[in-house]
Parts: sequence; structure tokens; C-alpha cells
Amino acid sequence: MNRSPFNLDQQNASTDSRIIAALERISQAFRVLLWNESKEFSLSPIQVQVLIFLLNHSEEKRKVSYLADEFNMTKATISDTIKALDQKGLIKKVAEQLDTRSYVIHLTKKGIDIAGKTSVFTRELQIPIDKLNPDDKENLLLSLIGVIHHLNKAGVITIQRMCVTCIHFKPANSKHPHFCNLLNKKLESTELRIDCPEHQFVN
Repeated sequence: MNRSPFNLDQQNASTDSRIIAALERISQAFRVLLWNESKEFSLSPIQVQVLIFLLNHSEEKRKVSYLADEFNMTKATISDTIKALDQKGLIKKVAEQLDTRSYVIHLTKKGIDIAGKTSVFTRELQIPIDKLNPDDKENLLLSLIGVIHHLNKAGVITIQRMCVTCIHFKPANSKHPHFCNLLNKKLESTELRIDCPEHQFVN
């Protein structure tokens, strides 16, 4: 039986366990920072996350079904979130021309303002990242991409718009660097994207 990384004897004897414990601490920091930001604007954390997502993504991604997959939630839960944001005057729903039962969600002027203000809730996390040397940043990015990719393949998290899950991406090998067929350019490891607007899933 695998021992928990939160068992201190196991944790202190294993670098792997300490890494997992460290990631859990960072996830706590995200929750605290997001919660503090949401309280300032009388919003819930998921309402803040949805506003930030709507601010930064295209129309085809600004629908209830896509948001439900994006945030690993039911359509009913996301619909309740959208309803609350609508009542607060932060979003508006625009019916699609070809299917009036479906709608695209747009931010109002007030919504854009609040989404912009809340989207920097990670600023305290940015400070130590900024201080890392370039090699450490590259190694950290590649390691995190690997972890996210595994979690996606394992079904723990759903939609991922990373280079490594894109049909246009060719990973590096001993002879060639990473390459994007869509952009027709070589990619340095530090250029690999976590969220690409041109991403197309591998079938």
C-alpha cells in the first residue's frame, strides 16, 4: 500500500512526497488569494474565475457547456454562476443566430472592469517566480506541463489547450527542436503554451 505524502515520516524520507506536499501548499495559496479577491468584490471564487476566463477567451469558448468542461463542473452549477453574474450586471447573454436555445456570454462594461481587476489575484505568486533564473524557470515550466498532461490523460482534469495536446505540435527529439506546424516555427521550451487560442485537440 502506498504511503501518503502527508505522513511526515514518508514525507521527510522522500523528495517526491515533499514535492507533492509543496504543490498542495501552493494550491492552498491559490485558494486563499482567490477567496480574498472574491470577497473584495462580493463575488464567489468560481464567479471570479469565470469572469477572468470570459475576459481572455473567444466566443466559441464562452458558452455554458464549454465552461462546465473547463471548470470540471456540471452545467447546472455553471448555469447558476452565470445567472448570478447576470443579476449583478457583469455579463449579458446573446442568443446565437442559428440556435436561439444556445447563447454566447459577453462581459458588460462593469464585468470587463472587475474581470481586469481580479485577474491579477496571483501577484504574490508572481514575485518569487520573477526571481528565478531562466534555467530554473524553464525546468519548472516543463515539469508542470508534464504533471498537467498526466492529470489530463488520467481524466482528473478535462480541457487542456497546451502545445503538447495539440495536433499542430511536434515534440523535440535528438535531431530537431519543438515545432508548431500552424505557426511554422521552431519553439523553445520556454515558448510552450499552457493555453493557446489556436489549439486543436489531437483526435
